[in-house]
Amino acid sequence: MSLKNLSVKRKVHKNLRNKLNNKRINLIYKRFKKSLNIKENFAVAVSGGPDSLSLAFLAKIYSLKNNLKPKYYIVDHKLRKESTDEAIKVKKILKKFSINLEILTWRGKKPLKNIQALSRKKRYDLLFLECDRHNLNNILLGHHQDDLFENFFIRILRGSGLKGLISLNKKTMINNKNLFRPLLDQKKEDLIFLSKSIFNFYIKDPTNDNEKYQRIKVRKLIEELQKNGLDKRKFFKTIKNLKSSNSVVDYYTKENLKKNAFFSKQDKKLILNKNFFVQPYEVIFRCLSDSIKLVGQNYYSTRGKKLEKIIKEMENDKPFKLTLGGCIIEKVNQSVIITKEH
Repeated sequence: MSLKNLSVKRKVHKNLRNKLNNKRINLIYKRFKKSLNIKENFAVAVSGGPDSLSLAFLAKIYSLKNNLKPKYYIVDHKLRKESTDEAIKVKKILKKFSINLEILTWRGKKPLKNIQALSRKKRYDLLFLECDRHNLNNILLGHHQDDLFENFFIRILRGSGLKGLISLNKKTMINNKNLFRPLLDQKKEDLIFLSKSIFNFYIKDPTNDNEKYQRIKVRKLIEELQKNGLDKRKFFKTIKNLKSSNSVVDYYTKENLKKNAFFSKQDKKLILNKNFFVQPYEVIFRCLSDSIKLVGQNYYSTRGKKLEKIIKEMENDKPFKLTLGGCIIEKVNQSVIITKEH
């Protein structure tokens, strides 16, 4: 790098740091730093919305203070004709702040149904691939406090259990990658303020007004509930209490797997003994879900109804053999053997 470019870069970095002189921005950063607290390089998932642009800025400051080298990625799903131009625009704007954004493109035929879920999976696929190329195990995502509330209601409508209701955590692991959500303590309004203050720009997603998507319907429902007295602070406390209860169930789930499940490295089989199924229903359900996810090497857990069917089959004395989640699940005597489907 030339001396001139180095001087420009230092000036940009200094200007970015000076943004923390604003009390509101400084408070947002302090919450971010407390939520993240890692000392390893990471990737940042950017979309162009106010949440992800705020994440890009906060991650940049964090990397400067901790001498880290993050990678920034935006996925162009090509589901809208404007998406490529938007990705290029976001890249140009971030470059002015010494944030080098790479565009990852979803090529090939696009789905006609379940678009949002499949797009999310493709986004992870592309991010994981890039992280593998650069030996990165940590990815920062822009989910914020409002996403936490929306997820709660969406899961209720799906009939989810305790684990599903509080499924957005500050840290989770998928495909051996740590997914961090350091903005879960941040309000949407603060992220909009931050994005405007730093970049004077963010992309408004046109699907945010399209009520054919369940998430948008839920968002409007929450807005109505707020008008009629919903207190988000108390709601947040409720979710926190549910997470505490969930940790208790998780403990017994891990104990059951430790004591009653055996993985044969030679045969590459996971064997569940009869005591595995002599537990409270929720413990059995989670253990079985985790087992199938592990052996099948899946990103997401299997749907609840299919797991319920297997648990019910265990109550019968008859043997069975079926496929689920990329696995072959077979009952032999009083044990269940799970192997990866080829």
